[in-house]
Amino acid sequence: MTTNVFNQIAESWYNFRHWSIFRNELEELAQKWHEGKLLNLGCAHGPDFLPFKHGFDLYGVDISSEMLKLARKYSRKHEFAVNLTLASVSCLPYSDETFDWAISVATYHHLKGIEEKQNALNELKRVLKPGGEAFITVWNRWQLRFWFNGKETLVPWRKKDQILYRYYYLFSYSELEKLVKQAGFEVLKSFPESSYNFPVKLFSRNICLLVRKSD
Repeated sequence: MTTNVFNQIAESWYNFRHWSIFRNELEELAQKWHEGKLLNLGCAHGPDFLPFKHGFDLYGVDISSEMLKLARKYSRKHEFAVNLTLASVSCLPYSDETFDWAISVATYHHLKGIEEKQNALNELKRVLKPGGEAFITVWNRWQLRFWFNGKETLVPWRKKDQILYRYYYLFSYSELEKLVKQAGFEVLKSFPESSYNFPVKLFSRNICLLVRKSD
């Protein structure tokens, strides 16, 4: 079960991924959005909050209680306030039109089944205010290391003498764009991560979308 796996890897993940790999993208968004109420979907231990620590009212949800414990530790270490909730991104515990902005870094690719993915995107739209924007990242099906895999794969994580497997659903650009449009979003930008330096985005490791809820 995904929850149990992330509870078990939480501490080692905190040390391994202490800083966001999307720092450039998130800092650019923080400057663009400037201020407001921001929701981090699948926040893990919290590194993606850092670019928004000034001027934003921060909220985060995650299915892993151990990750949330470390998110509280991380927020104290880096001196920012955040409201954290144990919840699934497919059933958010917030009222309609609560948030100005949202980020979801490497979360939706852990959801199994088309229905759960669509539910999660529908929930994102529900809790965003009209005109609100969201930044979404998932792993790309067509990055080189997955060329001979199917769309669903298990990725190992070594914890001392134990190997744990994380479930991933590998998206294509067109598939993710179709899903967010079905949820009622406008795609403002579809692009690879900033560290990807090749002219054809098709083979990037990550798919990044900036979307907006229609007014």
